[in-house]
Amino acid sequence: MLYVKSKHSTEEIIKKSRFIGVIAPCATENEVLFQLKQLYSDYPDATHIAYAYQLKTDNGLVYRFHDAGEPTGTAGKPIFQHIDGKKLINVLVAVIRYFGGVKLGAGGLTRAYGQTARQVIEAADIYPYIEMATVNLTLDYNQIQPLEYALKKLGGHILKQDFAEQVRVVVQLPTEQVAILLQSFADNY
Repeated sequence: MLYVKSKHSTEEIIKKSRFIGVIAPCATENEVLFQLKQLYSDYPDATHIAYAYQLKTDNGLVYRFHDAGEPTGTAGKPIFQHIDGKKLINVLVAVIRYFGGVKLGAGGLTRAYGQTARQVIEAADIYPYIEMATVNLTLDYNQIQPLEYALKKLGGHILKQDFAEQVRVVVQLPTEQVAILLQSFADNY
């Protein structure tokens, strides 16, 4: 699985219609709604704003697509097919269309929306998705430095530290590395 870290856009004219592709990272449906609201605000006079998104949740993958008034299956679905084909998660891809006076037909619309989605996905910086886990530990003060060293090797970091009689630490690291960390700090879990 892959994801994008930042918002990106591309633009193209196809038979006098202006197509603007936008890709944005979104971890929740609320973030998707916020991004869509922003797009409607940024492009208030657009003829159509079709979109698709896919999110990784605790219950599996959630995806949706919307044709935005275009004929059924000609806008949202071609956008989603490119998201799914690239195995992207936690992403919103929208295509904003300004009608240029030339009707494209169902096949032309499908190609235009799909092509714009493909271009914006290819233009974005895409990274491998690494699932992260959060672990709570209670440590003695002399264990902090070995923990920091272990986290550095395992690709993790400290989220929170509370210093008292002992140190309560909340760390985040790749899920696949949790077992290795807990082998070293098993008594502190």
